[in-house]
Amino acid sequence: MSKQSLEPDCMESDAFLLLQRIKRQSCCYENLIALTGLKLQVGLMNRRWKLISEQICGLHRSCGSSEQRGAQPLQGDCSCGLSVLEMKFPTCVYLSWTLLAVAVVHLSVGEMYTSLLNVKQAISVERKLIDYLRTYIDHEVERLEDIKRFYAKVSDLHTELYKGPGTAMANPLVAFTLIKRLHSEWLNVVYSNEAQENTQALRSSYEEEEAELPKLEDLQGAAKGLMRLQDVYALQVTSLVKGRFQRVTNGEPTDVYLPTVSIPLSGDDCFLVGKVAYEQGDYYHSVQWLEESVRLFRGTGGEWSPENEGTLEDALDHLAFSHFKTGNVSYALSLSQELLHHDPLNGRVLQNVEKYEKLLVTSSATSLRGDGLRRPTSSYLRTREAYETLCQTRGSQPAHFENPKLFCDFFTNNHPGLLLLPVRREVLSLQPYVVLYHDFITDTEAEDIKGLAQPGLRRSVVAAGEKQATAEYRISKSAWLKGSAQSTVGKLDHKISMLTGLNVRHPYGEYLQVVNYGIGGHYEPHFDHATSASSPVFKLKTGNRVATFMIYLSSVEAGGSTAFIYANFSVPVVEKAAIFWWNLHRNGQGDEDTLHAGCPVLIGDKWVANKWIHEHGQEFQHRCSLNPDE
Repeated sequence: MSKQSLEPDCMESDAFLLLQRIKRQSCCYENLIALTGLKLQVGLMNRRWKLISEQICGLHRSCGSSEQRGAQPLQGDCSCGLSVLEMKFPTCVYLSWTLLAVAVVHLSVGEMYTSLLNVKQAISVERKLIDYLRTYIDHEVERLEDIKRFYAKVSDLHTELYKGPGTAMANPLVAFTLIKRLHSEWLNVVYSNEAQENTQALRSSYEEEEAELPKLEDLQGAAKGLMRLQDVYALQVTSLVKGRFQRVTNGEPTDVYLPTVSIPLSGDDCFLVGKVAYEQGDYYHSVQWLEESVRLFRGTGGEWSPENEGTLEDALDHLAFSHFKTGNVSYALSLSQELLHHDPLNGRVLQNVEKYEKLLVTSSATSLRGDGLRRPTSSYLRTREAYETLCQTRGSQPAHFENPKLFCDFFTNNHPGLLLLPVRREVLSLQPYVVLYHDFITDTEAEDIKGLAQPGLRRSVVAAGEKQATAEYRISKSAWLKGSAQSTVGKLDHKISMLTGLNVRHPYGEYLQVVNYGIGGHYEPHFDHATSASSPVFKLKTGNRVATFMIYLSSVEAGGSTAFIYANFSVPVVEKAAIFWWNLHRNGQGDEDTLHAGCPVLIGDKWVANKWIHEHGQEFQHRCSLNPDE
């Protein structure tokens, strides 16, 4: 499909749970694996491992029940003649203290975040990692118990025997055991290979699952999904981090949706989202998320957690520069000074403070005020405001739906196969003509279609000239299903043909496309019909896409509506229903009023099936009009 030429049983569908799951599997476990090779204090290490394991297991129990650190020196020129403050950060950091750890480099492209099915499948991978970690902890506990036993034995000797009369060493047995202990027993304890063996076993187990773990692109994609939901649904970041989906209405926070399962975000979670925005030069989002990161890190008193990627110092560093880039130099200075309290010898930050102070002295208040926080503009999405409004109102457009010419009925299309079992039809729009068929598909058929599609799901693509390519404005995975007359796909094709009166057999109708949306999954405004003669749509040599028949295979809790931009209405997801519209006028020209979008899925696992029907083969089913303008 082409982008519009005129200008996106476990409640794992919660965006917060998904982000944290991907974050844990992408970075946290690598941090923990690296940690196992360090020589830490025995008691401290044991307590931390237990704490980490309990936190992760707690998340799985909850789910099951519901079933870069260190910026580089600043350089460049700015408009006022002073240095432009540019930061460059490494892609990934593992621990915030001196540590030589081998980072695992993922070479394959991550696409887990583009399909909720794949994210759900990651649950089983993390459960394996939990088992591996539990085994490691058990082995380490056994090892530490042996060390404590040795410690107790030696301590008792020094308390009871060696503090007694000097004649103790006169006993050759006592003298022998002392020499033996100092020569070999201490050596065996200090240089024991057991710790390394336990560590290596954990690392080997982790590496066995590595191919199934999220990649860096998944982590970034999940973070972008949260920012997309923030923008499209006007959600407040301060509420999001508490696990609430709220927007401000009349000056008061209002719940957009109350999920049955949610989870608050940590300072490190917020740091990661802010950092993704930061690295894109998107300071509008980085400021908001890093502000929350700093607040949450401050609330913990800077307590160290081995699974975290960021620290309070990291968040302050990124936030200071983000505020500088939005023109808030005074606050950038204040944050940099706070950072110096934690790292007083940081030469780069000292240099930044000096430059910020000069800017405040030499520049006018107007030039330092800047533009403030302003959402980045879209270079291609001219209908963004209308699109987001329709997504937010979710089918509540009285001006459209109060049209008395719209109606509901039991529809047979004069087909014998529907006379005894007509379909409930709801006419949603007359221009463009859009109709909703309720209960088009059964639960069994929907599950069958999803099951058939799962092995073939691949990242969804869009038309890019004569070829097809992935795009940020379409986040989902899709598969194409062929069907025999007796298969579920074949039966659906037959039912579509009965309802529409159209020839849907290949190549006059494309194979059934099944789509599963990802984290914040969406498809920004687009046309289904080709708008360019070079479009891949014409490869079938059966003309353009004259009509679309889309089946909702699942329900969602919030979001995911189908929005018709120029027609100014949106249709919420109606499970087991199907929506139909004409893409072309009878003269073969594209109907611009069919510009539509799949709104981001806020909560839920959205599955749809698309049947695109082409012009050729419909000569007697959908005749041309005598009016060339119709």
